[in-house]
Amino acid sequence: MKEETKIPEKFIRVGTVLYKMVRRPLISGDTIDEKIIWSYEVLRQDYGKNNLPEIEKYDGFCIIPNHINYKNVHGTYLNQYEPINYEPCVGDFINITMFMEHIFEEHIELGYDYLQILYTQPTQMLPILLLVSSERGTGKTTFLRFLKMIFGKNATFNTNDDFKSQFNADWANRLLVLVDELLLDKMEDTEKIKNLSTAGDYKIEAKGKDRREIEFFAKFVLCSNNEKNPIIIPKEEIRFWVRKISTIKQDNISLREQMAKEIPHFLYFLLHRELSTRNESRMWFNPALLQTKALSKIKKYNTNKTEIEIAVYCSDVMERLNQNKLLCCPKDFLDVIRDTGLKTDITQIRNILKDSWGLNSERNGDYTFYFIATEGELLPMKRKGRYIEVTRELVDKILL
Repeated sequence: MKEETKIPEKFIRVGTVLYKMVRRPLISGDTIDEKIIWSYEVLRQDYGKNNLPEIEKYDGFCIIPNHINYKNVHGTYLNQYEPINYEPCVGDFINITMFMEHIFEEHIELGYDYLQILYTQPTQMLPILLLVSSERGTGKTTFLRFLKMIFGKNATFNTNDDFKSQFNADWANRLLVLVDELLLDKMEDTEKIKNLSTAGDYKIEAKGKDRREIEFFAKFVLCSNNEKNPIIIPKEEIRFWVRKISTIKQDNISLREQMAKEIPHFLYFLLHRELSTRNESRMWFNPALLQTKALSKIKKYNTNKTEIEIAVYCSDVMERLNQNKLLCCPKDFLDVIRDTGLKTDITQIRNILKDSWGLNSERNGDYTFYFIATEGELLPMKRKGRYIEVTRELVDKILL
């Protein structure tokens, strides 16, 4: 029986901490490189104090993401960002093409742009990508694993609870934060992800350690079986790209393995492909390009019920009058809303019209407000006050 050659052990010191470089076996048969904290006492026990192995020394860690011209060491600092395990080369990627077309459909070129920017410009901010479908077997989770295959340890899976925890050291310095089965139904959770998606710096915190500031460049890719309310997205929000994913017609149980073999060819394609978009916002894409019915559905579900009733009422009156505008004051809607069974007050209505809709009562004078009678008849009511003008265009945007 042939004896296996023993791989020399490697140790490094970063700052004042000693690490042993190891390769942890995986279920798949592969291994993954890791650094584990070691001690000089154990080192001396293993080697003897006069026969210690050579130890590479660094002043500290840095995080410099780069997939094309990766450097493990920057000056006297060790890069914590990991190289990806694929070398781009010419070849076909038929399975990846079919899968990408399934996920992005009419947005396929935008999908290629998204991955191309991730690969070639890892520090560029990108929209929060949310894949939704109430059906099973759509490939949402497979897409997350596909990203994990490409970017390796630079991508990590999070749970909903991870965003609520104060400890974030295990994900705050990654390129991709991947979340399956997303369900964040509180506004503060949404605000945290939104703010992080455009943050340049962020406080990282681990248990038992002081908080420290890092350069933040993570992108969020989320999946959910809830098409209506996986996360709260206000109507004015432009940082989300929501896609509804259809069911895969014919399941391929070997798809992941087939795509893994094609990744070097796919990376070559991304490296040499010309982007179909140009940088038009801080998250690269013009928000108008990312509008989808799936995004509108979530926004509509999260819109204030009183706001929806006011918008529906204005739309109904304008439709009956065959006009494109309606004059009104906040107090005109009090009885209108209360007749629907919703509880409201003049302050809430004023906030909707002025703060949410951006309308100002700059004109003071006579105007006509219309009530819809029980039989559907319009009843004109002469009023006087500081009125505002609601347009059909504005109402249509609110009603999506």
